[in-house]
Amino acid sequence: MSTGPQKGTQAGEKDRPALMAALNHAMRNASGQGVIYSQMVAERLGVSSSDLECLDFIVTRGPQTAGDLAEATGLTTGAITGVIDRLEQAGFARRERDADDRRKVLVKFQPGAERRIMPLFKPIERASMEVLAGLSDKELALMLDVMTRLSDAANAAMAELRAQPKSAPKPAKSPKR
Repeated sequence: MSTGPQKGTQAGEKDRPALMAALNHAMRNASGQGVIYSQMVAERLGVSSSDLECLDFIVTRGPQTAGDLAEATGLTTGAITGVIDRLEQAGFARRERDADDRRKVLVKFQPGAERRIMPLFKPIERASMEVLAGLSDKELALMLDVMTRLSDAANAAMAELRAQPKSAPKPAKSPKR
């Protein structure tokens, strides 16, 4: 139980544990809404949300090998082959031999595909930009730093989770008669 403001807070502010808990809750909420929004976009494009997230890796990181995508997502290389097949079939990506190493195949964003994808992200981009427009340059720089560090932390957490053994699903209980 807190008897007063924690170090780093001023009188009348929430104590640090409560503030951090509220921020964690807000981040989880924003993340969940982002996942749901991405699922809605994926449905409209006729791909799965995993396919769309893999495509975003290609767009944001540049051409990727199947192994790169598998490592970034934690999906198996077999699953990634299916993702790439579906993205090619939908006209969002294409496979190309690497010009520097002909043994490698890179997955690239299909030119022109953004005309089908980007309009679906305009509502969330517009809403986000409206919120960010009200922040100072210093606040934006702080947010960029925090988001970058959170992304790095998420990558470390995913690596930790991948290293843990998978638990077997519990069998469904049969209905009592």
